[in-house]
Amino acid sequence: MSIVIKGGLLALEEGPVRADILIEGEKIAGIGEGFAAEDCQVIDAGGLLVLPGGIDVHTHFNIDVGVRSVDDFTSGTVSAVFGGTTTIVDHMGFGPAGCDLHHQLEVYRGYTDGKCIADYGIHGVVQHVDDRILDEIPSMISEGIPSMKIYLTYDYRLGDEDIIRFLDRMRREGGLTAVHCENHAVLTWLRQKYVREGKLQAKYHPLSRPAYCEAEAVDRMISLAQAAGNAPLYIVHVSTGQAACLIRAARRAGLPVYGETCPQYLVLDDSSYEDPQEGLKYIMSPPLRAKEQQDFLWKGLREGYLQTVATDHCSFDMHGDKQLGKDDFTKCPNGAPGVELRLPILFSEGVKKKRIDLNTFVRVVSTNPAKLFGLYPRKGTIKVGSDADLVLLDPDMEVKIRKNILHDNADYTPYEGMKAAGWPVMTLIRGHKVVENERLCVKEGFGQFLARKPFTVDLFD
Repeated sequence: MSIVIKGGLLALEEGPVRADILIEGEKIAGIGEGFAAEDCQVIDAGGLLVLPGGIDVHTHFNIDVGVRSVDDFTSGTVSAVFGGTTTIVDHMGFGPAGCDLHHQLEVYRGYTDGKCIADYGIHGVVQHVDDRILDEIPSMISEGIPSMKIYLTYDYRLGDEDIIRFLDRMRREGGLTAVHCENHAVLTWLRQKYVREGKLQAKYHPLSRPAYCEAEAVDRMISLAQAAGNAPLYIVHVSTGQAACLIRAARRAGLPVYGETCPQYLVLDDSSYEDPQEGLKYIMSPPLRAKEQQDFLWKGLREGYLQTVATDHCSFDMHGDKQLGKDDFTKCPNGAPGVELRLPILFSEGVKKKRIDLNTFVRVVSTNPAKLFGLYPRKGTIKVGSDADLVLLDPDMEVKIRKNILHDNADYTPYEGMKAAGWPVMTLIRGHKVVENERLCVKEGFGQFLARKPFTVDLFD
């Protein structure tokens, strides 16, 4: 049955327009007025915003970091769709030492196939670099994995020479390299220092990973990407003004460098660590920063040198594995839940408070992620021929955030007690109602794997 969504304010790429949407099959078939209602299901969107489905390109579902996160791909994507996110692209966890790129891809196919509610993609993960890994890149891209992540810290961090080799091959094959930027030597030195001094409370977590630790790594990665022929580079979870300014400078110099930030860095700050126990909820990497850093990040979104907002959703129970850090913050698993609240928080704190406009909101939560990660124009936009991934958001609905209204498996939310002005009330994926009236309308396995296209600089810049 065809669907007509009537009377909503559509968040189109060129700006908001009051119009109707005709959906036939799984695609948007028309945008305008006067669509025949006979034999159509009519959805009244009067008073609502109609947005392209949100795309969260940074989640960690079912990840094993010595302990396993509490959200798998079913609970994680259920939570996503209730929050207006219709597509996720998940960052795979590490596999065994020496494994090739396809090893973890096969593992994650087992985690995802027949399990997801939202449509989904997967980023590759790189643990070492040699000729075999480099020669795997074309086949990974041909299988729909054109983005791969490297780390400058943790056990499988890469050295500068290997990074240049990898960036160069990714550039030549049409890949986009994502990178976690923290200086491993700095954070290791400081963590060990605080442990020696008996400074083990949560408040020492941000002190052990200072802003300059992130900024140095971002600066270095930009230089390495230049050495690799101006290879495209995507900096994940930017949390500091210093890092944002480095990305701005790179972009002004014409370099294909892109930046992502997260809701937690836009609205939470390092005062959250003061309580020794409650502070465990906020142990994530990078850590929450001083409140004054937030203005730089909002400015980055407004001015376009931070292109996306993702969540880095990586959930562990506060009354479970987070307690591993109760006597030593270095033992606490890093990460926090958030996939369900990305759109409500960014709309409330951004659009409603006039930090960003509606067009910027749509770009950073949907259109830009689609363009950067090989999904546009199938996803990320309201156009004829695009998938009918749509979110109806009530801009006047105010909700007090409580854990018991959310749908992930974690036993807390870092945003407990915040008020969100604006809330998703219906989610459609490929023309199917997925969430309506606080009810999940599809079964596990509804979500489809998305084989993503190679990266194209011209599409974005």
